[in-house]
Amino acid sequence: MDIFKILAIALITCVATLIVKQVKPDFASLVTLAGGIIILLMLIDYINQIFQVLNYIVEKTNLSPGLFGIVLKIIGIGYLTEFTANICSDSDSTSLANKVLLAGKIIILVMALPILTNIIDIIIDILP
Repeated sequence: MDIFKILAIALITCVATLIVKQVKPDFASLVTLAGGIIILLMLIDYINQIFQVLNYIVEKTNLSPGLFGIVLKIIGIGYLTEFTANICSDSDSTSLANKVLLAGKIIILVMALPILTNIIDIIIDILP
């Protein structure tokens, strides 16, 4: 099971970060980032499976591919924002992490506006 490999890499990365932090504190963030990237690379097959299922759903439900693309972008922005904010927090840059989270939330809101307007249009069409 891949989860055990991922957990092992995470634990090894944590230990390596603690060791590197004592010797070269500047490189501790890089060790954490490298471990995170390795874990993300291990998830590529799972992410591909998710996209295949979501594509199947779009085909079967006749959802607009444009709106569905927006939803996928919003999900991606959410994950990337959280990942980046956690790296900033691990680097003792909490204020920067908070600004990254705020920026992500604002961008997500702006990207969601076409979906909201589409829902409002549907509601208006339904009302007499």
